[in-house]
Amino acid sequence: RLRKADRQKERLRLLADVAQRRNGQIGRLAVLVEIVGDFAGLHGLPPLTTDEQSPLGDDRGPQPSRLIAAAVANCLAASLLHCLRKSKVEVAGLQARAVTTLTRNTKGRLRIERIAVALDPRIPDNDRDRVSRCFSIFEDYCIVTATVRRAFPVSVEVVSADGREIYRSESEKT
Repeated sequence: RLRKADRQKERLRLLADVAQRRNGQIGRLAVLVEIVGDFAGLHGLPPLTTDEQSPLGDDRGPQPSRLIAAAVANCLAASLLHCLRKSKVEVAGLQARAVTTLTRNTKGRLRIERIAVALDPRIPDNDRDRVSRCFSIFEDYCIVTATVRRAFPVSVEVVSADGREIYRSESEKT
């Protein structure tokens, strides 16, 4: 285990990329969030610049729609990580990938249609039996996901290191 001082020095890394258009959808945005330590809070973090892609923007920062996906992925990952640690499960790492599907509304404006999140916790095989309770409750503690589900569906899956699906929830807009 990392000492508390070491955990506070670690930060969350956010990697974002844009997926290609496919299946007649307007677009998809993909975001990868990796938990690399405990959350030290917002003190001392630099300001965050957001922007839009050209020609509207100058590509100087992530698009707000990407930040929504990153917030959902990060919140779910943090909720799962917290539950696993409270259950005394050693977590060697955790990644969350969020894919946002975009569509146009009746007026032709772009909107987020749905977000699909895949969580990949690195946990020992002998702890798999102790994690089932976490899978049944961690989504309930994610304030961001609960909020955006009022506007559009968010699906969540947890996969094992070999890519097998361990857990899946499919939400509909509430």
